[in-house]
Parts: sequence; C-alpha cells; structure tokens
Amino acid sequence: MKKFVLLLLAGSAALLAADIQTDKPAGKIAGGPFVVNTTSRTATVVWIVQTDELTLQGPAGAKQRTSPSLHVEKTTLTGLKPNTHYDYGVAGQEAGKGFFKTAPANNDPAPYQFMVYGDTRTRHDVHRKVMEAVGKLQAPDFVLHTGDLVADGYDTSLWPVFFDIERDVLRHTAFFPSLGNHERNADYFREIFQADKPYYSFNWGNGHFIVMNSDIASFASSERERDAYWNEQVRWLEDDLKAHQGADYRFVIAHHPPFTAVARRQGDNPHMTALVPMFEKYHVNAAFFGHDHNYQHYLKNGIHYVITGGGGAPLYDVDKPAEGITMKVVKTENFVTVKVDGKSAHVEAISVDGTKLDQIDIHGGGQ
Repeated sequence: MKKFVLLLLAGSAALLAADIQTDKPAGKIAGGPFVVNTTSRTATVVWIVQTDELTLQGPAGAKQRTSPSLHVEKTTLTGLKPNTHYDYGVAGQEAGKGFFKTAPANNDPAPYQFMVYGDTRTRHDVHRKVMEAVGKLQAPDFVLHTGDLVADGYDTSLWPVFFDIERDVLRHTAFFPSLGNHERNADYFREIFQADKPYYSFNWGNGHFIVMNSDIASFASSERERDAYWNEQVRWLEDDLKAHQGADYRFVIAHHPPFTAVARRQGDNPHMTALVPMFEKYHVNAAFFGHDHNYQHYLKNGIHYVITGGGGAPLYDVDKPAEGITMKVVKTENFVTVKVDGKSAHVEAISVDGTKLDQIDIHGGGQ
C-alpha cells in the first residue's frame, strides 16, 4: 500500500518524507479523522496513524523519552453537493467514523454556525474541560482555531494528545486552523492540515473568511526575509479583501491581536495593528484572534475584534483595557459561537462552565 510517511521525532528540526511501498500493518489512529479544506464541492478527510514508537535514553539518570512514529493519511473528495451532510468511515474502525457538511454555494444566504477558540497548547485537563463544554452544544458547521494548538509544533508526542482531546468535536465538523507562534512554523502543521500556505481564505455561503499567518517571527531568521514574507502576505490580503466586497460578511482570523488588555503585551504586534486601516477600508465585519489567554472584545469604527485564547493555556490578566474601544474583557477559559442567518449574525462568548460572557449582533450586507 502506497503511503506518504512522516518520520516525526520530538524536538527534531527537520521533516523526513518518503513515498514508499510498505506492507506494514495499518496501525492505530493516533489523530482524527478530521475534515479540512472544505468547500461547497470538495473536502479532504485526514487521519494520523501511529505504526511504531522510538525510545530515547540520555545520560545516566536522565528520564527516558518516547516519540511516536506517525504518518498522515488523507483522501480528497470531489463532486460533492453544496450544503449537504455526509457521513464517513475510516479503516473500518469505530474511532474512524465521523461526519461533515459542505459549504453552501457562494453567496447563498442559508444559515450556518461556526465556533472559534484557541491556545489549547497546555494544561491538557483544562483543554479537555473546554472541549467538553463545546461538545454540549450543537455541532457547528465548522471550527476556526486561532493558533497555538500545541506547545511545540515539532514535538510529535503532543499531536496525539491534541487530537485525543479534540476528537469528539473535530470528527463532527470541518476544521480551519491558523498558525500560532507555538507551532514554530513546523512543516508538520502544513502536512497534518494539508495547508499549502499558512495563510488562506475560503467562502462559506454568504461569508468570506481570511485566515492569516501573523507569526512572522518564526518564518525566517533574517529580518529581510521576514519583512519580504509579511509584505507579500499583506498584498495578498488586500487583493483578497478587494475581490470579496460583494460578500455579506468578511471575517479575519489570526493568532496575534492588534489590541490587548494585557499590559505587558501592549505594543507587541505592530504589524497587526498596522492592518486596522485596511480592515476598515474594506469593511471587515469582525476579526478573531488568540495569543492572549483570556476573552477580550473591542469595537472600533464598526469592526468587532474578539480575542478568544482561553482553550487551556495559562490565563493572563486583563489589567489595562484600551480606552474608548473596550466592550468586554474577562480572565477566563472560553470559546465563541457564531450563528449566521442571512444578513444577521449573532456572536456569543461562553466560559468553560457554560456561562455566557458576552454577545454581539453583527449586520451583514456587503459594503
């Protein structure tokens, strides 16, 4: 059976890949299945298989380490019908069963629901409680993750933990992740989530979604290369926004926020703050971010900026809210639900105990 094999070693800085023939057993599903790159006509189902593991013993007295040998399996489905529910099964295993719904056709005002959360990288027990709270609600049509899925994108031992916690949610929806600084720009992220580039956009009915890579610090070691990469992405962003002015909604997702109530982080993301005039020029309705481990909501010149970084990482104080634009800041674990029905969108921020933290009503309708 032909497989694209990823030999993933914790802490390794390189991705080793080989297109080989192998008669090894299928192995156990160590991650997924989950669905990515979903459109109105196509979707890719991905699952991660563990076939072996490596043990590493350091000097005398050092703790032994184990690292799983994983590879990514995928299948891309085409010829699907828009806005349609599909069930699937992988490898004849109960753990491989799931479902997803395709996107409505472009500009179709059919109702849909999505969820947003992020910074799930540590405190796995808390991450699990957040996902249990998410699982109590109706399965969303898709999920947006604001980055920092794991604590170190190169450490393969962390990916099975992430997928184990997220399993019951992700196998019942479509998944659109953004790259956080803790992914460290690892090739594993692109392989696992079938992302040719860590910035991309997609349509869902009457909404247009832009997922940015705000972690330019991990892109390259030289400032010149980082600047060139960011300038290229900003040009792409403006072209993409300009081309989708006819959508009822334009949503932006990234890891690093342009504003924050965390005093020690203020001014840390000037590259994102510099985008605010462009967001206003091209009528972005709302933007979602992570990076700060709490809930924050700002309203500036008609655009809602929501930080939902409460997926499990240690919480940060909200000790210096921005004057004049702050709507709500809370130091708590959280996630966000968005229900879109035609030109009406309702946003709710929910804490890990199910308490409603905030609600926002957004009116869509192009420019």
